[in-house]
Amino acid sequence: MPTERPPRKPRLKVLLIAEAANPEWVSVPLVGWSMAQALREVADVHVVTHVRNRAALERAGLLHGADFTCIDNEALSRPLWRLAERIRGGPGLGWTTLAALSWPSYLLFEHLLWRKLGPRIQAREWDVVHRVTPLSPTIPSPIAGKLRRANVPFVVGPLNGGTPWPAQFDSARRAEREWLSYVRGVYRFLPGYSSTREHSSALVVASRSTWAELPERWHDRAVYIPENGIDPKRFVPRAERVAGGPLRVIFVGRLVPYKGADMLLDATAHALRDERMRLEIVGDGPQMAELRNQVDRLGIAGSVRFHGWQNQQQVAELLAAADLFAFPSIREFGGGAVLEAMACGVPPLVVDYGGPGELVTKQTGYTVQLGSRTEIVDRIRNTLDAIVASPEQLPAKGRCARERVERLFTWSRKAEQLQAVYEWTLGRASKPDFGMPFA
Repeated sequence: MPTERPPRKPRLKVLLIAEAANPEWVSVPLVGWSMAQALREVADVHVVTHVRNRAALERAGLLHGADFTCIDNEALSRPLWRLAERIRGGPGLGWTTLAALSWPSYLLFEHLLWRKLGPRIQAREWDVVHRVTPLSPTIPSPIAGKLRRANVPFVVGPLNGGTPWPAQFDSARRAEREWLSYVRGVYRFLPGYSSTREHSSALVVASRSTWAELPERWHDRAVYIPENGIDPKRFVPRAERVAGGPLRVIFVGRLVPYKGADMLLDATAHALRDERMRLEIVGDGPQMAELRNQVDRLGIAGSVRFHGWQNQQQVAELLAAADLFAFPSIREFGGGAVLEAMACGVPPLVVDYGGPGELVTKQTGYTVQLGSRTEIVDRIRNTLDAIVASPEQLPAKGRCARERVERLFTWSRKAEQLQAVYEWTLGRASKPDFGMPFA
């Protein structure tokens, strides 16, 4: 007689709080959207998001009411956003200020969420409630205690933040208008910090810095899962590279001081002048004019191309055409661009600090030690000189990079990891341990 198949487990029902979730934006909104879509592969997911995302979600095929619920706290969030923009002094600056001023509006978001969905949560319509965004560990969740009293597991994360500014780059810190970062640690004394962690069933931390900030008494409910993921269909390696010709190096990121594009120009100037290398700079930001002047001053304009801002498809095509991804950021929480390069089979060269240092291994790319600006420039220059002298090592590293992404960093893989976290919070499995960082 044929062996009977064991009964299939019913799919978990998950209420996913993603205040920022938008397929048409980048950064945190794209993380929220990607996580929600990936989790639909393993669970029945209903998303709670901000009203500003409604049109984009509907264009993506989701039905309001059936697939997602919108919360409208614009009466508070809009004026606070405008105030933050004035204080920050420009787009992309003063992220700590933005996080601080979003604190009250997010508290209102959860208040309105509970007023709208609280009875359904208490009726156990969902097995698990999971707050994906905001990613910042500084923002509390007032509903944590209510969920504990309702006996509904509450998962928070991935939480990412707290990577200290390197002492050698305090000038970059000031240029980024990160005045509040000097007193950032005060958030641990604000209302809601302890209660959020005390009443949460699981805390998903996305970096070693965030883990280090978490008091030891909550380590038993913390699991490490990096925030960023990749859709392998979007970032595809091209055919094997043909030997010969200048090394094609690419930088992708906002053009701001801490991303280090200016250090990369200094480190590559000699090889660019000798036409042993070509450099593509993809991105825009307040440092653009300064970088163009630096290129002219160094006499390397013929070997450097500024592409400006590009959409995701264009970025993927430019990455796939490169030999090496160089990204000397000195304070990167996640490092999504690093994973995009790896998914394209392009080895990264990064500073071993923050998120990028947790993503790149010796088999998949290159890391240089954090130090002063001069030390980092010298270390990048020496590493690049060695690569130019022996470029035959690049294809193997590129293949390993792609394999590492496929094994650990796809959104589908993250959904599986979070499913294991949900099962643990429900008492159906032991606590998962994915390593920190991933092996």
